[in-house]
Amino acid sequence: MDKIDKLDKKILGILAKNARIPFKDVAAECGVSRAAIHQRVQHLIDNGVITGSGFYVNPKSLGYSTCTYVGLNLERGSMYKEVVERLQTIPEIVECHFTTGSYTMLIKLYAQDNEQLMDLLNNQLQTIPGVVSTETLISLEQSIKREITVRTE
Repeated sequence: MDKIDKLDKKILGILAKNARIPFKDVAAECGVSRAAIHQRVQHLIDNGVITGSGFYVNPKSLGYSTCTYVGLNLERGSMYKEVVERLQTIPEIVECHFTTGSYTMLIKLYAQDNEQLMDLLNNQLQTIPGVVSTETLISLEQSIKREITVRTE
């Protein structure tokens, strides 16, 4: 990945606050042309600095009222890739991390209710070959959700 400069960081800071802002407004705030902003943003995308854009859909609006984190322990850490392949087939799972500490893996999922959560745990997660135990943590409230702050210093 190429090094990003001060202008790139300024652009990232603006886009992180409002990804839908017109490039002409970004250009005006940065004091450069709209074409320069377009080229910079495209370069940031091509180099993997910007990895996506889109709308955040509130899971509750789709009927998913329970946000849950599940720690998984595997027979062997080397089984991680095979387990991930199985996890990818479960649409309620929105994040998966290979971790250090108490769990081999940590996943985040959404369930419509406790009945669906129990089904996900008992009939889907715990039946994956290599998963030896799970621990479930239900999120009562999400207090912070943000992207990493872009510092221009």
